[in-house]
Amino acid sequence: MTKNFKFIDLFAGIGGIRLGFESVGGKCVFSSEINEDACKTYEANFNERPNGDIRKISAEEIPDFDILLGGFPCQAFSVIGKRDGFDNETSGTLFFEIERIIKAKRPLAFMLENVRNLTSHNGGKTFRIVTDHLKRLGYYVHSKILNALDYGLPQKRERIIIVGFSENVFFKFPAPLIHRKTLKEILQTDVPRRYYVNENIHDSRLARLKIKNFPKPYISHENISKSVTPHEYCSALRAEASANYILINDERRPTERELLRLQGFPEDFKIVVPYSKLRRQCGNSVAVPMIEAVAREMIISLYGK
Repeated sequence: MTKNFKFIDLFAGIGGIRLGFESVGGKCVFSSEINEDACKTYEANFNERPNGDIRKISAEEIPDFDILLGGFPCQAFSVIGKRDGFDNETSGTLFFEIERIIKAKRPLAFMLENVRNLTSHNGGKTFRIVTDHLKRLGYYVHSKILNALDYGLPQKRERIIIVGFSENVFFKFPAPLIHRKTLKEILQTDVPRRYYVNENIHDSRLARLKIKNFPKPYISHENISKSVTPHEYCSALRAEASANYILINDERRPTERELLRLQGFPEDFKIVVPYSKLRRQCGNSVAVPMIEAVAREMIISLYGK
C-alpha cells in the first residue's frame, strides 16, 4: 500500500522521519535542519541539503504539501503573560514555528514526534498547550506513547506521537508487531579494537552488574545510581549520554552501523561524520520502523487502503 503525497520534513535531523514516510509513497518537497553536522549526513543520503533555521523561513517560501512532519525539540514552554492570552502561550518556542506553518499552509495532516516526558512536563501543562493550539487550528488530534520495542527493534525507546487531520477521519495507531529483531541480528562481528573499553572500565562495569551471568549478547546501561543493568535489548539511545552509557557485553561501544541499526536505518545509509557526531545524531533521531507504521495508518486514514 503506497500513495503519492507530498510532505515537508521539519527539524529533520538525519532524515529518520523522512525515511518512514517515503516508504509509503511520500515525496519530500521541503526540509529544514539547523545543525550543520546533521545537514551533512542528510545531504549525503538524500542528495539535498536541508534549508536552515525554520524561524527565518516564511511560510510563503515553503511549497504546498499534504503532510507536515516534525520531531521538534522539547523546550520549556513559557506563558508570555496574562494580558497576551492563549494566542501567545507558545511564542518563542520551536513548536510555535510548526503552528505558524500549519496555520498558513493548512495541510491535510501532520505528525509530530517528541520525548515521552513532553506529556508530563510542567505538570502536563506543556502538552495541553500543544494539543489545544493544534485543535484551535481546526485539526482533529490523536496522541499516543509508542515504543520502538513494539515495532521490530531491540531498543526500548518511548516517544509521544501526535497526529492531526484537517477532517474528522478514522485513525488508529499501529498495533505492535509480532517479530522483533534480536541483538544478535544487528551486532557486527570482527569489530575493530578501538570500540572496546579499557580494562578498568570493563572490570568496573562487571563488578556493578545487577544480574550476573546474563546471557550474551546483551547491552547494559549505567543508570543515575551507577548500577549497571543488562538487557536483551538496548535502552534508548541518547544524544547527550556519555560515550560508555551503553556497552555491548560490558566490553565495547556499539559501532556506527550498529547505532543506525538500533534505529532501523537501512544498511546503505551513508556515514559521513565522526563517531561522536554520528552517536549524537542517532540519539536525536527516531525509530524508523515505528514512524513507518504510523505513516501507513495515516495514509489509510487519508486515502483508504
